[in-house]
Amino acid sequence: MKALSSTLIIFCLLFAPIATWSQSPAQHQNPSGEEVVKISTTLIQVDATVLDKKGKPVKGLTADDFEIYENGKKQPITNFSFVELENDKEKPTEQTATKTTKGALPAPPVPVKLRPEQVHRTVALVVDDLGLSVPSIDVVKSSLKKFVDQQMQPGDVVAIIRTGSGAGALQQFTTDKRILYAAIDRIRWNPHGRGGVNVFQAADPSIEGAARVGSQLESLSGELALPPETLEHQQNAYTDLLGSQRQANQYNQEIFSVGTLGAVNYVVRGMRELPGRKAVVLFSDGFALYDLDNGKKKPNPRLIDNFQRLTELANRASVIIYTMDARGVVNALMATAEDTFEDFVQSGRPVTQQVMVSRSTELYESQEGLRALAEQTGGFAVINNNNLVKGIERIMNDQSGYYVLGYQPSSESFDAKKVRFNKLTVKVLRPDVNVRYRSGFFSVRDEDSKPPVKTPRQQIYAALTSPFYSSDIDLRLTSLLADDARNGVFMRSLLFVNGADLKFTDEPGGWRKATFDIVAMIFGDNGAIVDEVSRTETIKARAETLQEIVAKGFVSTITVPIKKPGAYQMRVVMRDSSGRLGSASQFVEVPNLKKDRLTLSGILLQRLQKTGSAAPRQFQADEQRDFARRRFQLGDNIRFDLSIYNARTGKTAQPNLTVQYRILRHGKAIFIGPEKALALSSAAAVESIDSSGMFKLGRNMAPGDYVLQVIVRDLQASGKRALATQWADFEITN
Repeated sequence: MKALSSTLIIFCLLFAPIATWSQSPAQHQNPSGEEVVKISTTLIQVDATVLDKKGKPVKGLTADDFEIYENGKKQPITNFSFVELENDKEKPTEQTATKTTKGALPAPPVPVKLRPEQVHRTVALVVDDLGLSVPSIDVVKSSLKKFVDQQMQPGDVVAIIRTGSGAGALQQFTTDKRILYAAIDRIRWNPHGRGGVNVFQAADPSIEGAARVGSQLESLSGELALPPETLEHQQNAYTDLLGSQRQANQYNQEIFSVGTLGAVNYVVRGMRELPGRKAVVLFSDGFALYDLDNGKKKPNPRLIDNFQRLTELANRASVIIYTMDARGVVNALMATAEDTFEDFVQSGRPVTQQVMVSRSTELYESQEGLRALAEQTGGFAVINNNNLVKGIERIMNDQSGYYVLGYQPSSESFDAKKVRFNKLTVKVLRPDVNVRYRSGFFSVRDEDSKPPVKTPRQQIYAALTSPFYSSDIDLRLTSLLADDARNGVFMRSLLFVNGADLKFTDEPGGWRKATFDIVAMIFGDNGAIVDEVSRTETIKARAETLQEIVAKGFVSTITVPIKKPGAYQMRVVMRDSSGRLGSASQFVEVPNLKKDRLTLSGILLQRLQKTGSAAPRQFQADEQRDFARRRFQLGDNIRFDLSIYNARTGKTAQPNLTVQYRILRHGKAIFIGPEKALALSSAAAVESIDSSGMFKLGRNMAPGDYVLQVIVRDLQASGKRALATQWADFEITN
């Protein structure tokens, strides 16, 4: 950021009504502290969903209303509970935008920071771009955006993952809607997948062409007087060609279907250690588990093996898989969603009974794969439904309540010599209800399949990719963009460290030493690692300097170059010599300044010192801590700074900008400052304009999290180019 030269705009927050803005923790039954699914030699525990005729969860059942069978043998129920997740849809949060009139600004999407025990639903929305057609891609993107806009709740941790992205899963689980919007924007049709330009491919030449070419060959043989053996040779050659093409298409379908199942497996594996009951929603055009050989169905060994591995893993990881056929209602007669019967008649395209049968079979088999995957893991498939938004809503409602049933297994359940699959059956002794549950488990104990104890490096990586914060060491991160002619665009991150949380060891001469590792990763909007910084640091201090570090903390700086515009997430983990961990993250959107659109930099916040008071000599300046920590006290005067890019100059060769500031809490504006013209000196550079402001924290304000939002309007531009907003969150303590 350049030297600040613009007018300082001041406003205060001193009104008493703010004192009524207080937080009260949500009271709800939460399963996060215990396992939902458990498979051990002493306890088999599974979850079951009971629904009435309208598809709503049935509450109030007791253990006497259930029967559970293993391999057809009834088991006495020893553990029983009902888990109900509270619906927080109407509760105000930092990410709940206020209802605004047309043209008004919504609240900025500040992510909600959750602890594991606060999570209600952990949901992976998996977009099968390896198997979606072009029309399906458009429908899925629209449905996902509506889910994030309207259905995502404060207690939800969500990821949007593409099967063809090749990226990891955990780093994308988030409460931050900006990360989810960025992931939705990246969804594209994959020309290398099994999904075509249309829902159905053009009529298969092996069906239409065989009859047509055979007829043409017979006609030519008569005209050219070809001998019968030549005709037979030509027909056999064409048949062989068609067979090879059919095999190639079938192989292509198999390879990409295995890729889809493998990608979902990777997502489920990444969800194993996340809390509570988890859900995967797979958006796909389906996949077939069986091949057709001369009209007969036979299992595809590779697909069946991957399918069984996935369902077993999902059941052990407490993950329910729901599937959605993105094609909606499909007419096997049509090649595309826009086609009508008249289009086919007028186009003269060959549509025979054989084509219809072939397409109907293809559609049915691909939907059967979706049904099987959902039913084997306790979910359901949304098939032949054009309203994917309603389908997602039905799935989310299905997560609101479920029963946990447990029994003590016999020695046969884990007979190492048999290693077989144990089929489970759950019955509800009530009329007019439906029950869904997991199909069963293989004879392997959970303790036999758990990963070994993690090394320090593995602990750091697990913290980097977890959607939750490690809090042994209190960290706070502020990441800002900078641009200069020599180094280009780079991200400078200020990491605040609470020194009192570090392990210090005694050294000779009264010195004390703390050694710690810092690992920072930048993830792109597809979850891939863009860059990584890793280093080991040592602090050695004594006397006043040591007291300052322990009492006030300190700031470490991390600088990473950014090669291109886009959405990024900076994640940082610190681990000290005692094994304590701390983590922090921040979303940063790097704008494309070449697009000539009004853009704002990040916002720096700092506490202003009292007039006339000289700051004592310190190990580190307080303003550096303020920039990184963004934590202030009642009565503090706060200054904020930012830069404005791409302002239009017009005929006067000078920008004409207005600036407005808002303070928000729980997504609602509690203070709105007046819109004022930004005064600039004639010598000010127009390429990058610096703006500053100040506000005072009233002594009656409730402690907690707040958001400062800055709105800049360019009166010499129009449309989207005329408005830019930026925000920064901060905390008020007593």
